[in-house]
Amino acid sequence: MNNNDTIFALSSGHGKSGVAVIRISGDDLSNIFANFIKKTDIKNRYSYFVNLCDDTNELIDQCLVVYFPGPNSFTGEDVIELHTHGAPAVINKVFEYLSTLGMRMATPGEFSRRAFYNNKMDLADVDGLAALLDAQTDMQRKHALKSMLGHDSNIYNAWRNKMVEISAYAAAILDYSPDDLPMNIAETVYENARQLFVQISDALHGYRMARAIRGGINVVLVGETNVGKSSMFNYLVGSNRAIVSDIAGTTRDVVSTTLDIDGYMINLSDTAGIRETVDVIESIGIERTKSEIENADIVIRVFTPENVVRADIKDNEIIVINKSDMTDVRDNKNVIYTSIKTGEGMDILMDKLREKIRLMMDGRESELSINSRTKGLLESACVELESAIGAGENYDIFAEHTRRAADAIGKILGVITADEVLDMTFGQLCLGK
Repeated sequence: MNNNDTIFALSSGHGKSGVAVIRISGDDLSNIFANFIKKTDIKNRYSYFVNLCDDTNELIDQCLVVYFPGPNSFTGEDVIELHTHGAPAVINKVFEYLSTLGMRMATPGEFSRRAFYNNKMDLADVDGLAALLDAQTDMQRKHALKSMLGHDSNIYNAWRNKMVEISAYAAAILDYSPDDLPMNIAETVYENARQLFVQISDALHGYRMARAIRGGINVVLVGETNVGKSSMFNYLVGSNRAIVSDIAGTTRDVVSTTLDIDGYMINLSDTAGIRETVDVIESIGIERTKSEIENADIVIRVFTPENVVRADIKDNEIIVINKSDMTDVRDNKNVIYTSIKTGEGMDILMDKLREKIRLMMDGRESELSINSRTKGLLESACVELESAIGAGENYDIFAEHTRRAADAIGKILGVITADEVLDMTFGQLCLGK
């Protein structure tokens, strides 16, 4: 990748729209911008209404253009934004014209990669940007925005700086007399290492919550055949997504959709009814049901009045007796009686589901927006700190392990990088970012 190239891409959404934003980034774009506006006196961050013409003076479009000189731009380079009409033909014609000026189409995430190289953002900020672009609910937006604006980076930097400091002090214990070092320095470095270990461990314990916010809370409907799971799924979704039939074994695979409940994204799944069967395809569906249960955050177990309800109820389970219109019995206070036909109990079920979500999330959300990449590096940092703490008075070993822990946190930030880390991080972004 040549970072000296001038690149361009569509930064707004694809498809027909009123306005399209085309972003250009390069080392020195003042002359190009002056050519766009047909003026030499350029005002920075000022919108110019122009007739954008090609080299033959043919009108391409009427648009707004804005110039952001580096380093005070998104990428740290000179940036031009073209606000054109959003017709695909207009966008394609603008792209053709920019290509004749020696520019090239940006690769996915290349604008953010340049911002990273120019110290406008670190990898933790990039992770937050990627999460913000994927945000579907208000809670996802809040957490991603906080991460993108540097909240996570501040925590990681504080941890890394402390690790570097205690590693240096540990090494100094071997090279300097006690009179030249702070009092009780040995006890201090070990206590600081223990505190860091606890803080990072606590953050990792919140990974499940961070994953639930970022990827959605997994809620699965399970039960035997013909208990009404698919009807309940359709009722909750508000449309006929799942096939409903009196024939046992109708649902043979997992049917899933997403819902927004109180700002949280819910991954709701309808599963194959659990029963003994010789049908190969249905058996595969039942195995997938078991896998969904293992990965579920909340399980809604559906029974009918004829079913025997289990006595043991797990903390993440909601027990529902469906088809309650078929009986007058309401003698179990630990279950919710529902009827899709009459609507009985469905509001109670939703209230119970909201309660489970609140209990799962409230007060237990991680301070960090941890993804799979950062989780692995935090785990490495924990292992190294644990080894340092176990080194006893061997300060060489202590210093080495705390340095490795600092390196792991450095990789989260991009202070210490490998090409595969960069490719994975920026590859999750789209064109124009």
